Amino acid sequence: MSSGSGTTRTFEFGRTHVVRPKGNHQATIIWLHGLGDKGSSWSQLLETLPLPNIKWICPTAPTRPVAIFGGHPCTAWFDVGDLSGDGPDDLEGLDASAAHVANLLSTEPANIKLGIGGFSMGAATALYSATCHILGKYGNGNLYPVNLSAVVGLSGWLPCSRTLRNQMEGSIQAVRRAASLPILLCHGLGDDVVAYKHGEKSAQALNSVGFRNLMFRTYNGLGHYTIPEETDEVCNWLTARLGLQGSRS
Repeated sequence: MSSGSGTTRTFEFGRTHVVRPKGNHQATIIWLHGLGDKGSSWSQLLETLPLPNIKWICPTAPTRPVAIFGGHPCTAWFDVGDLSGDGPDDLEGLDASAAHVANLLSTEPANIKLGIGGFSMGAATALYSATCHILGKYGNGNLYPVNLSAVVGLSGWLPCSRTLRNQMEGSIQAVRRAASLPILLCHGLGDDVVAYKHGEKSAQALNSVGFRNLMFRTYNGLGHYTIPEETDEVCNWLTARLGLQGSRS
């Protein structure tokens, strides 16, 4: 893929790990890891969840220079100067990762519900994908090809929040999609990596532009990690929102 200008970067994504459904396959969810992590870290946890109807796909981000680490390379879905959404947005990196995720989902059977979730920077990428879905296009204007039924973000933030309202204005379809897309956001009050206020601000930004089907959960004392109470919430929420059968053993 080249824009003809010679400036388009190509990104080498790492290994993808798949957790196959133990029961009747009803939904496929891409789960995106945090900065410097890899897909296998999360596939091991997701495998233990009581959700036999979900197929989990855990890709690994490209290894790339990251501004927050002074240009030192690590796995990252996009370049970032700070973990808050306040800095400049790396639209090219965000689009490349959102497209990689959409491509992984686009080969799933037509009757399967599709979702995206993630932790930290992975949650930011999941939320960016949610905005691409409701706008029907990526930041670069290319068509967004998949229909999402659920989005989950743990300890993350919303990229491109400053431009979202303007992009949605005048699009009845975008407003309608935003109102119906179920989103679960969870954040710990003790998060010292992505501060709680950034998660809260992201939820407010989504709410203010019409994401009506959004739940924001706060966890006292939770830092920048996940706990069973939070994963239980995710399981219950996904079971209800996706209409899964036989998920609780």
